[in-house]
This record gives sequence, C-alpha cells and structure tokens, in this order.
Amino acid sequence: MEGEREFGCSRVRTSWDDSEEQFQDSMEDEAELQRECLQKFASRDFIMEPTIFNTLKRYFQAGGSPEHVIQLLSENYTAVAQTVNLLAEWLIQTGIETPAIHPTRAFKFQPAVIPVNSSTFYPVDCDSCLSGVFLLYCTCDYKCAGVEPEQVQEMVENHLKSLLIKHFDPRKADSIFTEEGATPAWLEQMIAHATWRDLFYKLAEAHPDCLMLNFTVKLISDAGYQGEIMSVSTACQQLEVFARVLRTSLSSILDGGEESLEKTLPEFARMVCHGEHTYLFAQAILTLLAQEEQGGSVLRRLSQEVQRYAQDRGHDVSQITLALGNASAYPRACQALGAMLSKAALNPADITTLYKMFTSLDPPPVELVRVPAFLDLFMHTLFKPGAKVNPDHKHKYIYILAYTTSVVETWKKNKRVNINKDELKTTSKAIETAHVLCCNENKGSSELLAELATLYQCIRFPVVAVGVLRWVDWTVSEPSYFKLQTDHTPVHLALLDEISTCHQLMQPLVLQLLTKLFETEHSQLDVMEQLELKKTLLDRMVHLLSRGCVLPVVSYIRRCLDKQDTDLSLIRHFVTEVLDMVAPPYTPDFVSLFLPILENDSIAGTIKPEGECDPVADFIAHCKSNFMGS
Repeated sequence: MEGEREFGCSRVRTSWDDSEEQFQDSMEDEAELQRECLQKFASRDFIMEPTIFNTLKRYFQAGGSPEHVIQLLSENYTAVAQTVNLLAEWLIQTGIETPAIHPTRAFKFQPAVIPVNSSTFYPVDCDSCLSGVFLLYCTCDYKCAGVEPEQVQEMVENHLKSLLIKHFDPRKADSIFTEEGATPAWLEQMIAHATWRDLFYKLAEAHPDCLMLNFTVKLISDAGYQGEIMSVSTACQQLEVFARVLRTSLSSILDGGEESLEKTLPEFARMVCHGEHTYLFAQAILTLLAQEEQGGSVLRRLSQEVQRYAQDRGHDVSQITLALGNASAYPRACQALGAMLSKAALNPADITTLYKMFTSLDPPPVELVRVPAFLDLFMHTLFKPGAKVNPDHKHKYIYILAYTTSVVETWKKNKRVNINKDELKTTSKAIETAHVLCCNENKGSSELLAELATLYQCIRFPVVAVGVLRWVDWTVSEPSYFKLQTDHTPVHLALLDEISTCHQLMQPLVLQLLTKLFETEHSQLDVMEQLELKKTLLDRMVHLLSRGCVLPVVSYIRRCLDKQDTDLSLIRHFVTEVLDMVAPPYTPDFVSLFLPILENDSIAGTIKPEGECDPVADFIAHCKSNFMGS
C-alpha cells in the first residue's frame, strides 16, 4: 500500500502520513477555536467585555474572517452600559425634585460594574470574567441640572452592588486566575474605590472559600486599606492579612481612648473570635504587649474583654487563658482553675486546693487567679439572691476573693520580691459583712435600711461595690419588685447612688443598669406609677451627672428625645433638675448635647419659670453669647 513499507509482520508509517494527520488535527483545532470565538462574539454586548481583544487575537490567529466578526459584534451590540449612562444623564438634566440640587457640578461616574448575566439587563452568561461583569465608565464633562450627580452615581452603584451580590458565582470568579494568569487590571481599578471595596467585603463574608475573593482581600490589605476589613471573616483565614488588620486595630484603639474602645470592641472581638487560630494568635500578641509599661493596662483590659466576648458566646477559652499566663508553673492550681472555668461554677474541692496554696508561705502569683471569668463566678456564688454556699467552706471563698482583689505583689526580673497583704483582712471582713446583709433571705427592705450605714462602709471596697451592684441588678430585675415597693426611692436604688459616688470607674455600669430599668415595660404598674418610677430613675441619672458622668447621661437623654419614644414630661423633669444644678462655665461638648434639648419647643416651651428667673432662657442666652459667635 502506498505510503507504507512492510518489515516482517509490522507496518511503519512514513513521516508524510504523520504530517498529513497533524495538519488535519490542526485544521480541526482551528475550526473548533473559531466556533468558540464566534459563539462569544454572538453574545450580547461582547464588545464591552474585557477579554474582547484577547478573543479577537485568538480568532484571527486561527484564520477567522474579519467581516464575520464585525457583523456579529455590531448585530449583538445593544449598548447596555451606554444606556445606563444615558439614563443617568437624563436624571441629571430633567430637574427631578431632590433635597439638594447643585446644577453647576459636572457629572462623572467612577468605574462601575454591570452584571451581564442579570435578567434586569440581559440574560447572557460570560465565563471569561467576574461572574459575567464588565466595567462601565462615564465621563460627561458638561454642566448639567437636575438630580445631583453624586446621588445618581450612588443609585447606580447601590443597584449594581445588590445585583452582583445576588448573582455572584464563586466558580466563575476563581476561573479568572486560571484563564488570565495574572491580576486583572480592572480588579486593581475597582479596589481603588471605597464603593467596590465594600462590595468585595460583603462578597467575602458570603463566600469565604472563594480564592478570587481571598486574593482580593489581600490586595486591599496590601494597598493600605486594612483598617476597613476588620469585619471581614475572610481576612481571618490569611495570617499576613489578619496580623496587619490586628496591628491597625490595636493602634486605633490605643490612640482613640475609652470612646474608641467602646465603639470598636464588638467588631474587634468578633474578628478575633472568628476561630481558635485567630483567638490564640491575637491573645498571645495581647499578652506580650500587656507586659509593656506604656499602654499595657489598656491591652490587658482589651484581652479580658475579648475573653468575655468569647465566653458569652459559649466558647470555652479557659485553657488558652491559663496557658498564656503563669498557670503552667503551678499544675495543681492550673487544674483547679481550669475545672471551675470550664464548668462555669465554683466547687469546694477546687476552692480548697487554691485556699491551701494561697495561705502557704510561698503562694502562687496573684495574677494567676485574676481572671475576670473567675471573679464573676464569685459574684454569682456570694451575691446572687438564692445562691447557697456551704458554711464550712464559705470563709475559703471569701479569702480567695479578697486575696485576688487586695494583695499587691512586687516583681523584679521575673522574681517576686514583696507581697503586701495589708488590706487582705479588712477586705475579707467587708465581703463577709456585705454577703450576710445582701443574701439573708429573712431581711426585708426595712431591716436592710437599718443596716444601711454598715453597708455603705463596705461599699467603699471596690470588690464589695461590684458584688452589691450585681445583687441590686438581680433583685430589682424581678418583675414583682417595684410592685411591692412603697418608698419613693427604694433602698436598692439608693445603693446605686453610693456606688457611683465612691467609684467613678463603676459609673458606666450604674448607668447601664438605670438605662435597662428605664426602658423596661413595668406592666404590673399603672401609668402614673410607671411615670413616678421613671422619674425616680431619672433622679438617679441626675445624681450620676453630678458625680462627673455628664456626657454619657446627657447623650442618653438626647437619644430618648430623638427617638421620640419617651414621655416628654420625663425629659422636662430631667432638664429642670439639671438646670437647677449646673452653672457656667460649660464645656463645648456639654453644650452641643444639652442645648438642642432646650431649643426643642416641646421641651423648653412648656417649662414654666418660677418668678422672674428663667433658667432655660438664661442657659440659651449664655450659650449663644459664648459659643455661637466663636
């Protein structure tokens, strides 16, 4: 046969046959490539896709016809992106009524994203880009009237974000890297704009396993926006990104003070508690930094707040807490502490173990038992109404709590050089006295009133003040408590005044309790009784204000007025009490919060001055003359 030679029983193909077959295979590949490209050219608005040039190049290299390409692209060009721009321009020019119109401002769109596979526009599925998206640019450099350009841009961007979140396909997104082999230029353009960074954050939360989104979050972090991604759980899966975000968050908390800590703590704790690995890493860093003199106390508190956040959500982090401390050097104490923290309950056996160790001549470091969760267990055991303590072991409980809160140690080069126990005995006595007075079920309010002076003396100890505050909270939270009270100011609320007077650091906790009671619906009381109770609670807030807790109290009343869910007579009562107490000079922060309350006609307009003195008018006049002109 032609083209073949026989050597025994075998046949060997000639190079001419191989070349012919390779040529036929090449022709088939080119034909298949042309069909693939033509299928894409036939999709709607493919000329707007970022892969258009690469696809054209492949098509022409495969011997495709230019005329066919031009026909398909032009016939399937429906100008969706340009239509969006046109509608946006119409909104600007038509003069639709809006709250604020600036007709002299030019309209410029930032890069926007249009989902190609969205039924809102057209049902085309594009496999070559981010879930079927392309970039939209509008640069209309002319002066126009109507809707403000920023409003139109926000409308379009928000709609696009919602569509992308709805139609996002992680599989197609991950194919970007396999097809393009490098970071797409449009991705770098998108992360330069806050709107689209926010889009990626939301997508990353919804699709934590998407490689493309993980890579994008890292790009955002590399670009210096790590301060924005604290809430993105995807960042917690990449050590480099997480460490960078953690560092930025800690710097922000240290620079911002107490106010910054209160605002950022929930989001920071949620990020740290994303998983065991993030919790261990962050707590290890915080433990090391807490040993520094500058800012160490703040970071120690931050570590404890994160630990509390984890425990409140049912995570047992006791072993990590003990491992990061000095517990490993004291295995017996570590075992006893770990057992109680894991079970969230004290028990006589483990307390006895700790009692023997801390009454010895060489006790363990006091920091070993200064764990907030451990101290909370003592509050529940010694101050919660109805809690039972074995009388034979009660002194051990009290001793450990007093030791934890009163003993001061001096360390040099990791060696303890002094233990100061001067306040241990008096603290133990105060705890025992307060425990007997508060948790004696046979004592009513009248009997407690007779012992009030003694209880006031005990409250001067911070640990007792915390215990009494918890006891008051548990007691007054009973639904029937206020129904059974006949005094205008119940003795338990009077104790809150003493706590806020003696301990400034506990004032936020007192305000938190008063706020909870103020917002509680006391359905067992009639309307007038509820108003009188809330006036009593407001008086306690006024007392807090007189003790220095000014801005938090006024801020809360301001929120009550803004929300319009509080009886105006109560706010007028608060205003009257405050005006009777304050006098110039006032701080700008106080004026900015309190003045708008007085300028509200429903508040100040109904306050009748006594005699010729009008404190409302005097306050407003003083503020306008000293603050408004500056």
